[in-house]
Amino acid sequence: LSELEALMERMKRLQEDKEDEEASQEEMATRFEKEKKESLLVISGGICAFPVLFSFDDEIVSTDVSRYIEDPGFGYKDFARRGEDHLPTFRAQDYTWENHGFSLVNRLYSDIGHLLDEKFRMVYNLTYNTMATHEDVDTTTLRRALFNYVHCMYGIRYDDYDYGEVNQLLERSLKVYIKTVTCYPERTTKRMYDSYWRQFKHSEKVHVNLLLMEARMQAELLYALRAITRHLT
Repeated sequence: LSELEALMERMKRLQEDKEDEEASQEEMATRFEKEKKESLLVISGGICAFPVLFSFDDEIVSTDVSRYIEDPGFGYKDFARRGEDHLPTFRAQDYTWENHGFSLVNRLYSDIGHLLDEKFRMVYNLTYNTMATHEDVDTTTLRRALFNYVHCMYGIRYDDYDYGEVNQLLERSLKVYIKTVTCYPERTTKRMYDSYWRQFKHSEKVHVNLLLMEARMQAELLYALRAITRHLT
């Protein structure tokens, strides 16, 4: 099977499995923890095959980027420390964008919540119902996996989502691309962009980039707004 046909086959199989039997809460929690730990081993440019966590503290930002920022060493760091057994988890049910973040940010800055919410929804729901040359395809499962994987990298868990879908739909090379774009965008290259989903249209791959960045922004907002809520209460 081609890359595209294999992906569509996995999407179809996931839907059939979901209709036959749903995973228990315990199973879904276990799958999230596994995916979260594995995401820490994903590094830009490749997947580490060794059971250790990596830090980019000593890496130097390229000169081209450092010209535009005050602190060249400023950048993403994994949310867990090296060798830590119990990685922190942000349970989305305890603080969601829809039920908590939206109202708080609107209170702090009038109407900004509506603008942000519209932006999140527009990018998440954007679809031509196509996958490369195939039409009338429901891409909801795939879009949800991309969005939730970004949040998983930030330690955010949705109790009602089966993270086994992430592992089945997103290949390792794509996870490398996702982490690079989301956490280290300055390292993204055209070769990386060209290397995944080679049969897909550029518009579909650009949509992936938009989805990744909006998921990252929402994750950052959730952490910031939750901290503000705790301070206010």
